[in-house]
Amino acid sequence: MISFYIIPLLVAMFLAINMGASGTAPSFAASYGANIIRKDMIPGLFGIFVFAGAVIAGGKVIETVGGDILPSESVTTIVAVIVLGSVALSLFFANILKVPQSTSQSTIFSLVGVSVYLGILQTDRLFIEIIPTWFVTPILAFAISYLAGRFIYLPLRDRLKHILQILRNNNILKYFVLATSCYVAFAIGANNMANAAAPVISMSVNMLGVEAGSDNYTLLMLIVVFMVAPFFGIGSSLMGGRVLDTTGKNIVSFGSLGASYISFITATILLTASLWRGIPTSLVQMNTAAIIGVGMIKNGFSETWRNAPLKKIFIIWLAAPVIALILALLFTWIADATGLLDYKSP
Repeated sequence: MISFYIIPLLVAMFLAINMGASGTAPSFAASYGANIIRKDMIPGLFGIFVFAGAVIAGGKVIETVGGDILPSESVTTIVAVIVLGSVALSLFFANILKVPQSTSQSTIFSLVGVSVYLGILQTDRLFIEIIPTWFVTPILAFAISYLAGRFIYLPLRDRLKHILQILRNNNILKYFVLATSCYVAFAIGANNMANAAAPVISMSVNMLGVEAGSDNYTLLMLIVVFMVAPFFGIGSSLMGGRVLDTTGKNIVSFGSLGASYISFITATILLTASLWRGIPTSLVQMNTAAIIGVGMIKNGFSETWRNAPLKKIFIIWLAAPVIALILALLFTWIADATGLLDYKSP
C-alpha cells in the first residue's frame, strides 16, 4: 500500500514545486517590485505562510477540489496521478515561459477531463459557483484597484506625501508592505494548497477507509499538507525568480503604497473565496488585474495595454488550463487502454 501511495505523493510534490514557482509572483511581486525585499529571502517566507494558510484556512477548498467535481470515491491511485500530473505539466510549461499561471483553473480542468472520460462529472458547483467566480474576482480586483486609486489615492496624494515620507524614514511602510506580501502567501496556502493535496487526501481516504469529517480525516489532511507544503518553498527557490521578474519588474514600477495596496486587495478576495464557500480561484489573475489597474493610473490605458508581457500572460492563461484538460483526457484514455484504470464508481 505504501509503495502505491508514494507515486501520487511524489507527483503532488512535483506539482507543489511548480505551484511555488508560479505563486511566488502574486505573493511577493509587489514587495520585490518596490525593492523592499531581496529575492533570496522570498522562498523561506513564502513557504512558511503558505503552510500556515493551508492549515488554518484551507479545509473548505480541500473539500471542494477533493470531491465536488470528481467524486472523491472515484479517486484511486492512478486517477490521483493523472489529475496531479496533468496540472503539474501544464504549470511547468507556463513556468518555463516565465508566466504566472492559475493552478486552480488547471486543477479544475484536469478534474473535468478525468470526470468527463469516466462519465461522472459533477456540474452543480462547477457552473453555478466556481467558473463564475473566475470571471468575477479579476474584474473585482481591477475595479477596486483602479477606482480607489483614481478617486481616493490620487486626490489625496499630495496630502499624503508628508505622512508617507515619515513612514518611509521609520521603515514602518516597508514592514507593512512586507506583511501584506506574507498575507498573500497565507491566502495562497488557504486556496491553492488544495490543488496538490486534495487528490492525495481523497485517494488516501479511499485506501485507508477513513471516514470523511472524522478526527482521522483531519489528521490525514494535516499529514498530507505537512508533507507537501515545503515543496512550495523549494519551487519558489528553484523557479520563482524567473516568474517574479516578469510580474514584479516588467509590468509596472511600484511605489511602496501601491505594492501594499495590490497585495491586500488580492489576498482579501482570495481568502474570502476560501473561507466563505471554499472556491478554488486564481490569485495570479487577480494580482495581475490589480497591477493593470494601478498601471493604468500611472501610465495610461494605451501604454499599459501595449506592454508585451501582458499579451504573453493572457495567451498562457488560456492555454495552460486547456493543456491540463487535454492531458487529463489523454492520460485517462491511456490508463484505460492499458488496463491500469481501476476506479470506484460512486
